[in-house]
This record gives sequence, C-alpha cells and structure tokens, in this order.
Amino acid sequence: MLSIRKAGNADIPLIRELTFKVWPQTYAAIISKEQIDFMLEMMYSETSLQQQMNDGCQFIIVYNENEPVGFASYQETRPSIFKLHKIYVLLSQQRKGTGRFVIDYIITNIEQWGATALQLQVNRHNKAKDFYEKLGFIIIEEADFDIGNGYFMNDYVMEKKL
Repeated sequence: MLSIRKAGNADIPLIRELTFKVWPQTYAAIISKEQIDFMLEMMYSETSLQQQMNDGCQFIIVYNENEPVGFASYQETRPSIFKLHKIYVLLSQQRKGTGRFVIDYIITNIEQWGATALQLQVNRHNKAKDFYEKLGFIIIEEADFDIGNGYFMNDYVMEKKL
C-alpha cells in the first residue's frame, strides 16, 4: 500500500540516498556523467536541499508498505501557480501507479491552497514526458536553462490546469 509523508531536515540523508539510486540511471542516456555529477552536487547536496526547504519547498517521501520508494518536492512560484520541482521513483516501483499517486497527492494538497495550475520542467529527451502527458500536462514552452559550468537543462515546461 502506498503512503506519503511530509519530509523535513531530518530526511535529507534519505532524500539523497533515493536520489543517488534513481538520478544517474534516469539521466545516463540523456546527459554526460560530468553534467550528472555537477547537477547532483548543485541540487542534491545537503546544503542545497536544506536551502530548498528553507526557501519554502515542500518535500514528500512516498512509501510502499514501509519502504521508501521515491520523493517529490513542490512549491508555489507565483500566485496560484505551483511548480513540481522534483519527482523521482525507484525504477523497481515505476509503471505501478506510484508516480500518479504522488501527482494526485500533490494536486489535492495544492488545490486546498487555491492552486489553478501545476507546472514542471522535463528534459526534452526524458521519456517521463509521455507520463506527464497521460496525466493531462501539456507543453507550454521549450526552454534552455543555463545552470552554470557550461551546462544547460534543455527542457519542456509543462502545465496541468487544475
């Protein structure tokens, strides 16, 4: 049975553990190992995760029975517009409804705060784009984000109206 728990500072080691199980496999065929290493340090160091939480990013951890199998983070970026910053599920848990469960949880949560849309970014070569489209997200923009060190995130910005 799937369940979700809000995460806090004490969960940073678990978030990092899950990240290092999912992230390299997800992006190995899309971006270079050097860019993966750079982005992991930039976005998933203990300091970076702490700062994201301090900046109002809500992290959640998803469990199957009592085993942590993924996490997500989201926050309001403009009035009534929320952004799904991260959603990662262990490969062994994918295609089992876990991602949909997490998105449904987030939508239910943010609707209580008056959200009218949920946005996200996905790499243009990431097959997760198809998953988001099945959930009703549409591409609203194609953008290249300079993340430093000569690297770019070549993404689609997607949105689901609520």
